[in-house]
Amino acid sequence: MNPAVTTGLAAATPVPAAADEARWQTLLEHRNEAPPSHAGCPLQALYQPLLTSRGPYAVGHLAQSLDGRIATTSGISRWLSGGEDLLHTHRMRAIADAVLVGANTVLHDDPQLTVRLCAGRNPVRVVIDPDGRLDGSQRVFTDGAAPTLLLIADDLARPGERRGQAEVIPIARGTHGLDPHQIRHALQQRGLAWLFIEGGGVTVSRFLAAGALDRLQITVAPVILGSGRPSIVLPEITDLCHSLRPRTRRFILGEDVMIECDFHG
Repeated sequence: MNPAVTTGLAAATPVPAAADEARWQTLLEHRNEAPPSHAGCPLQALYQPLLTSRGPYAVGHLAQSLDGRIATTSGISRWLSGGEDLLHTHRMRAIADAVLVGANTVLHDDPQLTVRLCAGRNPVRVVIDPDGRLDGSQRVFTDGAAPTLLLIADDLARPGERRGQAEVIPIARGTHGLDPHQIRHALQQRGLAWLFIEGGGVTVSRFLAAGALDRLQITVAPVILGSGRPSIVLPEITDLCHSLRPRTRRFILGEDVMIECDFHG
């Protein structure tokens, strides 16, 4: 196991909001190249490896409690993590070609999946709905803020079908839901190679189990729910030698701690 890299955002010297945003814009402007170096800049430490990643790339993100829950049993998850993690998710959207969520996330949270808290363009929004449960009335299908794709199992999708303003894309089923590699391939064919899988737990877990994630970010909030929906769920193992041992980096996001796992570093 490689040693972890620890970088504290909150522990660094406080940066005025205007300067912080200026540095973020500089990082975006110099994507895929080395930006002007700011020694010790926490933004550069966190985002530069993501901005300079080459080829198809997929990063998952979940926010969870200390006891590994991402929502109550009924699906309520707002606001589990704090404002700095929310800002981080908007920055990740700004980096990505497309942001992906599962149908349950849309049903319970009705998210916009747009970039509003920082500089950057809106990514294409992709909703994974194998059984076509969503009727197209949800906000991502009607607000026109960004192009939206709805992924439905190929045995259910109809040619030329739309839900609201979203284009329906047929995807082959895998063992559990839609095949993550088929999803990545279909989106890459549309020029959407850099993917941010924002949730929920089932969706991120399936991408992880399929080996279809390059990195996974788990933000841990200082709260204990005691019950609720679990974070990562993978097939059962019988020996710790079969556990995943990624290279990790750790970042302080306000009161939260984000651990980023690198599976291909």
